[in-house]
Amino acid sequence: MTNYKKIKTRVYEILEKSDPNDITGKTVDLFLIILITLNVIAIVLQSVVGLSVKYYGVFRIFEIVSVIIFSVEYILRLWSCNVTNKYDGIFLGRLKFGLAPLSLVDFFAILPFYLPLVIAVDLRFLRVLRLFRLFRVFKFSRYFEAMNIIGRVFKKKRGELIITLFTVFLLLLIFSGFMFQIESRAQPENFSSIPQAMWWGISAVTPIDFGLRPVTILGKILSSIVAFLGVGLFALPAGIISSGLAEDIRTKKKKIKCPSCGKEININND
Repeated sequence: MTNYKKIKTRVYEILEKSDPNDITGKTVDLFLIILITLNVIAIVLQSVVGLSVKYYGVFRIFEIVSVIIFSVEYILRLWSCNVTNKYDGIFLGRLKFGLAPLSLVDFFAILPFYLPLVIAVDLRFLRVLRLFRLFRVFKFSRYFEAMNIIGRVFKKKRGELIITLFTVFLLLLIFSGFMFQIESRAQPENFSSIPQAMWWGISAVTPIDFGLRPVTILGKILSSIVAFLGVGLFALPAGIISSGLAEDIRTKKKKIKCPSCGKEININND
């Protein structure tokens, strides 16, 4: 193995593998965790007008230093990724790595700094774009297993969640249609269409109040029914996610390592 290949492999091991016995890798991880935390705190403090104006220079210098570090990190990850078979290939391997969820998080975390330097960006759009810096929060998922567990649960239960959310939307559409028919004559300005009535439906099952309330007896009865159903319907996604978390934790506890090779072995008690 050439020195170039050794350096590349070592960079990949430090940034991607996170071996508990690798002191350099753990030190780099800890440094990045602290930097991400400080960035999130800085973003929050910058939203306070008084602090943003008073400490503009401090925030700006910290932002530049952070972006340089995150940019170097992103480039090194992209450069070293093709040492593994999964991302083999000078161009296609790096493209595949760059389109991975965590790589996209890294990209969007630094995008707001560079984009105004390349193209003229409307200031109002720039304010929205700066919110992408909050993507640095999601970089924590590289270092904390808890965030990876949540991601696995959403991926594993995506079918059930999609069906549940589609059912909620379908019922919202049906009840909004009924409410439109009931209330459109009594309140033509508030229930002028089914989409307008859907704002009422959202108010009925969430704490959000759009100021749309039925005035007819049938409308009030329907609103009460929807309010009761809403409690159960919105509890379904939470139940699916909770059961998924419990399953994932149980599965993880069943894993043991082989004393010979050190690889994980799945034990199924069923």
